[in-house]
Amino acid sequence: MDIDPTIYLAAVPAVILVGLTKGGMGEALALLGVPILAMAIPPAQAAAILLPILIVMDMVSLWIWRSSNNRRLIEIMLPGALIGIFVGWATSAYVPRDALRFIIGVITILFAVRYFYTRWQARFGILVAPKPHRLVPAVLLSTLSGYGSFVAHAGGAPFQIYGLPLKLPPRDYTGAAVRFFAILNAVKLIPYFALGQLDTANLYISATLVPLAAIATMIGGFLIKRMKPEVFYPFMYTMALLAGIKLAADGLMALV
Repeated sequence: MDIDPTIYLAAVPAVILVGLTKGGMGEALALLGVPILAMAIPPAQAAAILLPILIVMDMVSLWIWRSSNNRRLIEIMLPGALIGIFVGWATSAYVPRDALRFIIGVITILFAVRYFYTRWQARFGILVAPKPHRLVPAVLLSTLSGYGSFVAHAGGAPFQIYGLPLKLPPRDYTGAAVRFFAILNAVKLIPYFALGQLDTANLYISATLVPLAAIATMIGGFLIKRMKPEVFYPFMYTMALLAGIKLAADGLMALV
């Protein structure tokens, strides 16, 4: 099996960034994983190599956040997300991924900007109460999350758009997010195998990066567990804003 060792010059920083994210540090760093790895190999191969690594990271994250969860958030988001994965698989050869990245990115930017605007309003006594669960937004955003997760590993932003305004305790929110994406990544293995993206060479590269992935994930979890709510939510919205900018920029540049 001939594998170019220079691949690891891109793979190592990509895995570190994604690992920190899977430990609970938000979506922005994870979005850099595939583009960094794609500097050395084709984007489709980069996504295929990262998927098994993501699943290992999910296992570490599930252990880190084993005592934290919000079951209702998972229950209301999971059905739509599974539909989104199926739609992504069924339309993978027809739907432009760059357009999806751009749309998700713009929506996420507006969502984050609105949050910082409400924080500015709070300085003048104008407060926004936590939002309740809403079925229609949950179905729409979870479907978009599942679809984006399948086609571009970019499902975190729609999940944040629905989940963050609930203003759950940080540990409960993070625990639910970890469980949600662990289920999605496990389900994605089936269509990825069906599309022939998980061959022996890609799986070998993934396996060699597993120890680094586990260490980076544990570091991310260690840092997030020690954040207070007044630090956690501005941090997470900042990560969402950066994720939105990254998605929108990548999509726009590819489209034009």
